[in-house]
Amino acid sequence: MASLKEVQAKITSVKKTKKITRAMNMVASSKLRGAQSAMEAFQPYAEKFAEVLGNIADKAGDQTSPLLMPREEVRHTHIVLMTSDRGLCGGFNTHLIEAAEELANDKMKQGQQLSFTNFGKKGRDWSRKHNFQRDREYLGVVGASFGFNVASTAGQELINGFLNESYDEVYMVYAQFKGMASQPPNVKQLLPIPVVDQTEETAVPEDTSQYMAEHLIEPSPDELLNEMLPRNVYIQLYNALLETSTSEHAARMKAMDNATKACDDMIESLTLTYNKARQAAITMELMDIVGGAEALRG
Repeated sequence: MASLKEVQAKITSVKKTKKITRAMNMVASSKLRGAQSAMEAFQPYAEKFAEVLGNIADKAGDQTSPLLMPREEVRHTHIVLMTSDRGLCGGFNTHLIEAAEELANDKMKQGQQLSFTNFGKKGRDWSRKHNFQRDREYLGVVGASFGFNVASTAGQELINGFLNESYDEVYMVYAQFKGMASQPPNVKQLLPIPVVDQTEETAVPEDTSQYMAEHLIEPSPDELLNEMLPRNVYIQLYNALLETSTSEHAARMKAMDNATKACDDMIESLTLTYNKARQAAITMELMDIVGGAEALRG
């Protein structure tokens, strides 16, 4: 059994750790509110933009934009991997890296070359460790305050690589924020841009379509489409960055909350051990005193 001094030192150490985890939980909670507000404020714009883009695509002519045309043969796939720069957020980065690894293995089995754009140190370190080609890296973005220019800069680089045929397909792996308890990894094709399908939820019923006003598009739908498709790439990237950033703070807050609860359990267990050791020490002292008294009496 450990001595009283050792047990007391462990209790003091765990209490200090608990203060740190509680402070990190409060910091993550504060950052989460800001990140979640930014994400929720941007989502209506992204949804409306996708709706308008789909309507314009329906009115466009037969001249399809090169950003919409899939390649006959896919030889090179580019993956945009979004992770955090720091750890202490549970399995957040592990799940994202596993999703990227599964996608990479699937593409390599098809004989394709791979390259990466990394957002975050954790994904950068993983792709470096496995000797993948790394074209660009953006550190200090996820989990911090960033603007739309980050997504537009990265998106333009991806578009240029796709148009000059350096990449045949571009995918992004990011964390999808579904709530405080769920931030699953999501794999989404970025280029060529998937065709927007009109779902039943967004389709207009036949009996009310006659009341819709006719909109005149100027300039032509083809010109508008060529202008909006690159911006759609920027919006998809920016929205994925916002979701990943929000998910990171939520995962860290949950991880630190679990760590704080674990500290409480350890303190309770160590306190019980300390009390048992203290009681045993007192009993031994009493036995020594009684034994000494009996010896003197004899």
